[in-house]
Amino acid sequence: MSSTPLSKIPAPSAAPARLSARGLRSRFGGPFDFEVRAGECVAIQGPSGAGKSVLLRMLADLDPHEGEILLDGRSCASMPAPAWRAQVVYQAAEPAWWEATACEHFGDDQDGFLDETLPALGLAATLLDTEIERLSTGERQRLALVRSLARKPRVLLLDEPTAALDPASVVRAEALLAACLARGMALLIVTHAADQAQRLAHRIFHLEHGRLTTQ
Repeated sequence: MSSTPLSKIPAPSAAPARLSARGLRSRFGGPFDFEVRAGECVAIQGPSGAGKSVLLRMLADLDPHEGEILLDGRSCASMPAPAWRAQVVYQAAEPAWWEATACEHFGDDQDGFLDETLPALGLAATLLDTEIERLSTGERQRLALVRSLARKPRVLLLDEPTAALDPASVVRAEALLAACLARGMALLIVTHAADQAQRLAHRIFHLEHGRLTTQ
């Protein structure tokens, strides 16, 4: 795969904080204090087992934690969990599916979104009606990204979203994410690929021994 950087938008230094973590901690590490602005991508790197996935899950209010998380200045504690998770969307490295086919995870009003997004990721519309268990790992991973983006999140938390993809599919996925950033979505992405972090992220965090540092 080419290492040529994406034509990503400039770091949105003047944009307001979209997601803020204040004293965020769990038994796996912390406290973590940082902000991610609207339109900004932050990559999180570090050794396996360092707690990168746990950090994303805390931000999505899926794992127990202490401290405060704010979305556009509003505290997570002040919102019902489903409302928070509809706007701060977490996608696991191995996303779960609760229906037999992908099409059952989308609403009837999302046809236009699917018509635009599936080709952008090199996916045929027929895959929506294929049983999930018959899809390749890469197809499932890309369809999971479509499912996450269909929720129109303000913040997207991705855990190794392109690990199973071929180089051409990685390029497509990164271009789609860059377009979402240009529209104001904030993105935190866990990736072991240093070149991907350099292409996509405005800032790179390193997590190790429970401490988060900026590279």
